[in-house]
Amino acid sequence: MITFVISLVVLVLGYFIYGKFVEKVFQPDDRPTPAVAKADGVDFIVLPSWKIFMIQFLNIAGTGPIFGAIMGAKFGPSAYLWIVLGCIFAGAVHDYLSGMLSVRLGGANQPEIIGKFLGKTTKQVMLVFSVFLLMMVGAVFVFSPAKILGDMWEPTFFTESAGKYVFWIVVIFLYYIIATLLPIDKIIGKVYPLFAFSLLFMAAALLVMLLVKQPDIPELWEGVGGEALTANNIFPYLFITIACGAISGFHATQSPLMARCMKKEKMGRPIFYGAMITEGIVALIWATVAMYFFYDAPTPGYEQIAGGTAAINDAPSIVNIICNDWLGVAGGILALLGVVAAPITSGDTAFRSARLIIADFVRLEQRTIRKRLYVCIPMFAAAIALLIWQMNDKEGFNMLWNWFGWSNQTLSVFMLWAITVFLVQQRKLFIITLVPALFMTTVCSTFLFVSPQAFGLDYSVGYVLGAVALVIALVWFFAWFRKIHNA
Repeated sequence: MITFVISLVVLVLGYFIYGKFVEKVFQPDDRPTPAVAKADGVDFIVLPSWKIFMIQFLNIAGTGPIFGAIMGAKFGPSAYLWIVLGCIFAGAVHDYLSGMLSVRLGGANQPEIIGKFLGKTTKQVMLVFSVFLLMMVGAVFVFSPAKILGDMWEPTFFTESAGKYVFWIVVIFLYYIIATLLPIDKIIGKVYPLFAFSLLFMAAALLVMLLVKQPDIPELWEGVGGEALTANNIFPYLFITIACGAISGFHATQSPLMARCMKKEKMGRPIFYGAMITEGIVALIWATVAMYFFYDAPTPGYEQIAGGTAAINDAPSIVNIICNDWLGVAGGILALLGVVAAPITSGDTAFRSARLIIADFVRLEQRTIRKRLYVCIPMFAAAIALLIWQMNDKEGFNMLWNWFGWSNQTLSVFMLWAITVFLVQQRKLFIITLVPALFMTTVCSTFLFVSPQAFGLDYSVGYVLGAVALVIALVWFFAWFRKIHNA
């Protein structure tokens, strides 16, 4: 528990110290924001700063800092290091600077930002990559809450005629369509702050219980790997498993939604950097809760329930067990919000982001609902096809989730490189994003080489090729930097 408390304090200090430093590097000013200059009553709307923070937090969080932290806790105390260092020096920097670049560029979406600094070809690749990632988010976050709700209750006649879970899938998709089409202040602006509060309240309640129970869990000085409950190597798997709570490329697809609602640039640090630090705190709490479940002496939690060792691979079940055991009926309700409402809210903003990215690319204005339908109809048709494939293939969900994790981190790589180019061009301190860009380039390359879902090479070979990717990235960057410096 000492490692946990120290980590919690460092995260908070990270916001006030390093967050302030990063803000000074960017230098926000008083120029008109897109919400003011391009107000359209649909996507460009001025919202109160507290509401933007809550929406941004829920948009980037969902179940990411819960499920990812739980699965990452199987690697032992090293999860603490990655959450704290990754969040302060990579994730929050990525979120703040990508959000502020969107503000500076008129509410530009992620592919536009990447294209501006890494070229048109990269923009085209990232447009397809981003939309596909967002579609995967939508598909993943339809099925998981539908399955949970379907196991609780669904109409018998619907199940017999259409199949299990179809009723809830239809209900969730209808909600997605409505939320994606309506102005951002109609549903998202009203409901999201409530869900965000629920996530924060649940995390705070668990924090209190952790401090009361003082579980006997591995400390960092007992070994970085601790008593790892997974056969996967810490590098690169830990850095893919824990994305939300450390660094996540998905966040940069969501930040433009809030960049289009900010009244002043100086709201950026609490909204973007602050939301990421808050997510890191939530991830830290859930990682510690999971370590209690995995490691607490004398008997780990999973050995005391039906399912035994298999339970360590079922994050939603762990959430329900812990919340019901520690927090009672209220905990069960909050757990339901965490594993049902949170992914649904991530799914609808994913589809909204995809709509805006596609509309910006084809230069189709979104003031009228008819023009929004032009984008939404084919987009939802493709998402339904992806969902049907996932449901028909017994390995579909696992495969989709694994590729979602890698795609998510790869997206952060491109955004970090784009921000680095911006900082170089503006003669600002580019090292703050260069180091995370190089690290995540190595992580994503190595994962691609060693993962059974990709090349499946031996670790020794994969590590060498990952190092080669790092050298190539370094040579490319400094050759470009020298060219720019001498121009």
